[in-house]
Amino acid sequence: MSRWRATLPLVLLVLAGVVLFASGSLDQLTPHRLLANHASLHAQIDDHPWLSRLAFTGLLTLTVATGIPGTIVVILAGGFAFGVVDATLYSSLGLTLGSLILFLASRYAFGPGSRQPPAIVARLHHGFERHPVSYTLFLRFIPVVPFGAVTVALAWLRCPLWLFLGASWLGGTVSLIFETSIGAGLGDAMSQSDSLGLGLFLHREVLLPLGAIALLALLPLLIERMTRRRRQRRFPLD
Repeated sequence: MSRWRATLPLVLLVLAGVVLFASGSLDQLTPHRLLANHASLHAQIDDHPWLSRLAFTGLLTLTVATGIPGTIVVILAGGFAFGVVDATLYSSLGLTLGSLILFLASRYAFGPGSRQPPAIVARLHHGFERHPVSYTLFLRFIPVVPFGAVTVALAWLRCPLWLFLGASWLGGTVSLIFETSIGAGLGDAMSQSDSLGLGLFLHREVLLPLGAIALLALLPLLIERMTRRRRQRRFPLD
């Protein structure tokens, strides 16, 4: 009974994620839908500025807390609707709150972590044990593993709460700046074009942040190659 009580918060989050994903609510936030309804969307935001921002933050918090795919869709929609500065601010709040909820629910469900860890935890365990602070920051800055999966893994590894919150906020905000810039860039490109084709993604306002995210995604490969070369220089083969 106590085991079920411990896992109940995590189970409720999973169920909420299933309902949210199955409802198709996130489909309304795809770039195509946003571009098609941009006039009415911005009219509603102008009429209800604080309510719209509160709803956006709540939706992102729920999406992150449930760990379902679609977080990037909500973040892009925020950039499109509110611009880079406001979207980054409210996205950072929603991302941190959602991560905290998932982290606490997972840690409560896992208990002391004496059971056999999942495969993803086993992969991250060695680096976390050797350098907990730098490795946690690395996982949040560099998209090696999905954001929700890293949150669950860090909960299993009993990452200190202060470290988790600091790394999630700092690393998440860096990525958010580029992601919200893409959404805002789509809005700027839309104002210069009447079509909804792929040509919108060729505008400089969209291409630059897309390129920055691509470089960020390549960083793990570059770091791994540099580390391998350093090892080869230190321990050359006979």
